[in-house]
Amino acid sequence: MKAFLRSRSRRAALLAASTAGIVLLAACSTGGGDNGSGSGDGASDDTLVVGTILPQTGNLAFLGPPEFAGVDLAVADLEAADYPFTIEQVDTDSGDTTTDIALQSASQLIDAGADVAIGAASSGVSFTFIDQFVDAGVVQISPANTSPDFSDYDDDGFYWRTAPSDVLQGRVLGNLMVNNGAANVAFLYINDPYGIGLAENAGAAVEAGGGAVVASVPYNPGDTNFSSQVSEILAAGPDAVGILAFEETANIVPELISTQGYPANQVYFVDGNLSNSYEFPAGTLEGTQGTLPGNPADDTFQSRLLEVDSSLTDFSYAPESYDAVILAALAAAQGGSPDAETIRDNLQSVSEGGTKCTDVAECLALIADGEDIDYDGVSGPIEFDENGDPTEAYIGIYQYGADNRYTLLNTEFGSLTE
Repeated sequence: MKAFLRSRSRRAALLAASTAGIVLLAACSTGGGDNGSGSGDGASDDTLVVGTILPQTGNLAFLGPPEFAGVDLAVADLEAADYPFTIEQVDTDSGDTTTDIALQSASQLIDAGADVAIGAASSGVSFTFIDQFVDAGVVQISPANTSPDFSDYDDDGFYWRTAPSDVLQGRVLGNLMVNNGAANVAFLYINDPYGIGLAENAGAAVEAGGGAVVASVPYNPGDTNFSSQVSEILAAGPDAVGILAFEETANIVPELISTQGYPANQVYFVDGNLSNSYEFPAGTLEGTQGTLPGNPADDTFQSRLLEVDSSLTDFSYAPESYDAVILAALAAAQGGSPDAETIRDNLQSVSEGGTKCTDVAECLALIADGEDIDYDGVSGPIEFDENGDPTEAYIGIYQYGADNRYTLLNTEFGSLTE
């Protein structure tokens, strides 16, 4: 499979038109091997090779556009701030766990000499190739992996994420369901590391809040018929149902709400299926609530993303994608080299403990003056621990209206060190 090389002129170039730098597009036969990352060769040691392995296809394809836009915007902002290294960007598709697209894409990024790879969105997909990046010495930063299993994974410090572990989202989701009056809760979850971890943590929060989990039913990636799972869940008589799923939600909702008549205002979504792209009859999702890790993209940031991609309807994980690129770039700047080991060794440092900065140019100026920085991003404070996890984060709580589109109700700030 040929890597998809995103042309700067398609989207982000319009944001960088006033800058002197350009993004050099990588051919699969060239890369950053000279700077110690990946197995490619030919790129000089003053080039930061940013790869992406994000969903263009598969059951999380709706998350791809905002994530790619976040990456493109970050690269443009770095160029506008006179970033000290040339940036080379290579974009590939992560697909989903029903294909081997991610394995092919990971190999192509390694061959291209990627110093840092942004992705994947799906925890299950990341587990299929994480060892490839660790073995090749490529820093991986996921903007959306939330499985708790990554926290103690043997990754030699090369795996990081800007989204918090589902220990936090699960806590917020379970508390939300109980606080909304649900005494008996059921979950329908995708049978992969993401769904399993989220169901366990949300279930623990429900029980800690005085509720009971009366059913927890898995489905397998690729399933299209959910009548048996829905019937099993409803037979338990739940006051609330959490759908911990991806695009399969488009088939689950008609069975649960339309066919079997479960009230939409007792249904809960999560980050994997909180989307504005469902084509349901008006009112189908009215009252449904959902959780999404990260500080919501504010109006200013959304406007900037729309300059990159005017077709965006969802902004999920765009802030985390933006921050992943910025943090990697700042780590390279602080360490004085854009190679993967330098990025790995400086990522935690630029995220905590130094002089606070939020603007890329401001952060780079502080680094140039020899100051240790603490970057606070558009997605939140992002203070990494030694496992590469954010130690604190926002979780947004959203609700669908009659138009089947969600709006923000409120945001909860939580810590994973509590």
